[in-house]
Amino acid sequence: MSLDMLLLKGPPSGHLEGGLNELRYTVLIDGIPQNSEGMSELRMYIWLILLNAPPLRTDVYLDLVRQGASPAHAKILNDAFRTFQGDPLFRRRVTQNSITRVLNAVAWRLNDAHEARVNGWQSPPTLSEFGGSPDTTMMSRHSLTTGARTDASTTNDAEQIGYVQGMNVLAGPFLYAARSEVEAFTGFEKLITQECPGYVRGSMEGVHKGLDLVDRVLKVVDPKLYDHLMASHMHAKIYAFASVLTMSACTPPLTEVLRLWDFLFAYGPHMNILCIVAQLVLIRDQILASSSPNQILRNLPSLNAPRIIPMTMSFAGKISEDLYEEILNHAK
Repeated sequence: MSLDMLLLKGPPSGHLEGGLNELRYTVLIDGIPQNSEGMSELRMYIWLILLNAPPLRTDVYLDLVRQGASPAHAKILNDAFRTFQGDPLFRRRVTQNSITRVLNAVAWRLNDAHEARVNGWQSPPTLSEFGGSPDTTMMSRHSLTTGARTDASTTNDAEQIGYVQGMNVLAGPFLYAARSEVEAFTGFEKLITQECPGYVRGSMEGVHKGLDLVDRVLKVVDPKLYDHLMASHMHAKIYAFASVLTMSACTPPLTEVLRLWDFLFAYGPHMNILCIVAQLVLIRDQILASSSPNQILRNLPSLNAPRIIPMTMSFAGKISEDLYEEILNHAK
């Protein structure tokens, strides 16, 4: 079934799990149709479905925007103008004001969630009215403390989910793909609070775990390349920090980032760890021929999603179940 028909009619016989599997497989095999500028009428709807992010009422987003500058506003302003700064397509479609509004709204939401956890509220007073699906309600105290592996009495800055540098790059593709700021906010918030909260805690523990996993996966799938990099003391923490934190969105072009994210949302953002290794293996000959691989890895080559994705899938079958389980959970 085509993506259009699947979205229009829903899963056959109302079987949600089967429909989701068909959607994932279709995204993998056929991709999401897009024009030369990476625009697609279907992409944002598919992303929200794959992220299990129900529609958010516009007035909920507007309430957050009306709160104005968040505690992270100065950091946000410093980052907003640098978001995909060299990409004319992004600059033409997404304004700095849009980036700033969405990031401040998310920062307020995260700040309110932190206060809810500390004070033991079921939901922050300013965000109590959501309506719609239960999934759109504020997370309970239990779910917040479970996600952060802490409780109100032990919460500290290192454990709090909040604004960190690089979140602007994670927000960028949502703003480019979405038809509205509300859609972008909905998908972005779901990503950072459910899929990779470990990336945006103060300690950024998920990013550091991801960097260690890049090294370990490379050692399994390409021992020769791994040994060459280790001989030059080129651990992933030296060259792959931004690639892990931004799910490879830091590497242009944006049109390929969108294709890669189609795959990541279909099969899990954790697969980005394998995507980073695939990017290394694709240039292995160049790295192996160099006595200073740091010069090559200072900026990874342009993304090529159609080459990266099949290699990523092949790596998933080469690593142990235990290692895959660590990859699956590293960003939680």
